[in-house]
Amino acid sequence: MVLVSVIMPSYNHEKYVSEAINSVLSQSFADFELIIIDDCSNDNSQNIIREYQLKDSRVHPFFHQKNMGISKTYNDGVRRALGKFIAFLDSDDLWLETKLEKQLAILKTNEDLAVWSEGEIIDQNGKPTGQTFTQIENGLNVRKSGDIFQELLKNDNFVFDSSLILKKENLPQKNFDESLKYLNDYRFVVDVAKKCEFCFIVEPLAKYRVHGKNTIFNKSPAWHQDRISIYTYFINYYGNELPAKTKSHLLFRMGWAYAELGERDLARRRIFDAIRANPFGKKSMAYLAAALTGIRVFV
Repeated sequence: MVLVSVIMPSYNHEKYVSEAINSVLSQSFADFELIIIDDCSNDNSQNIIREYQLKDSRVHPFFHQKNMGISKTYNDGVRRALGKFIAFLDSDDLWLETKLEKQLAILKTNEDLAVWSEGEIIDQNGKPTGQTFTQIENGLNVRKSGDIFQELLKNDNFVFDSSLILKKENLPQKNFDESLKYLNDYRFVVDVAKKCEFCFIVEPLAKYRVHGKNTIFNKSPAWHQDRISIYTYFINYYGNELPAKTKSHLLFRMGWAYAELGERDLARRRIFDAIRANPFGKKSMAYLAAALTGIRVFV
């Protein structure tokens, strides 16, 4: 059995997939399998992937016959994984060559940790922008190691999934929610955080590529629908374990999402629910102003 299964979802990244694959194959730690699930790319990605399969026996590609979405793609990769540990790398991102070696050294001390690292932001040509992943995801001043479950609920997802590695046994029961189009990684990371403590490595061991088609910059109606679904799930599934402040915060953000979709009545209902969940909270008056005037309060 291999020690690490690397799951790489692929879709129309012919410009970048070679670099992503090379960054895995050049790892200083070699006991891994690279499972590439291509989600019916219509560019040259599949031919590029097949060439690597011929070159290296650790490369195991699978090709969807129709586009199934990112969550299904991730789940198909996980189902095929034989490794004790699972690591993820999007096909437009990159790893530094010591990434797995340094993370596995930490997992040796406690294999039930979920280990992730800072990410360096690069542009479409691979040049550093001077930013880090936690900067663009508002994660600079949040708790990133230890029990980060509540931190993730308060701040949305700030974990760089292309840097994440954890034991396969600690994956959430449902893995990635296939009903979600954009925010599947957020629900996944929160579910992991409920089970595992995290360990954050300050050194950037992976690179996040910004090229104009990144889903984290998407604010379409489907993105807001995903937010509503996720907040509803968190409240229904973890509600009894949530502090009143956190539950109120999630309800308000749900109301905000409804407002973005033009559903004003539903927006007001959720905001009033947020006030009822924590009536004496510091933000309750701001929430009330939002409900009564329609002003969007950014929190």
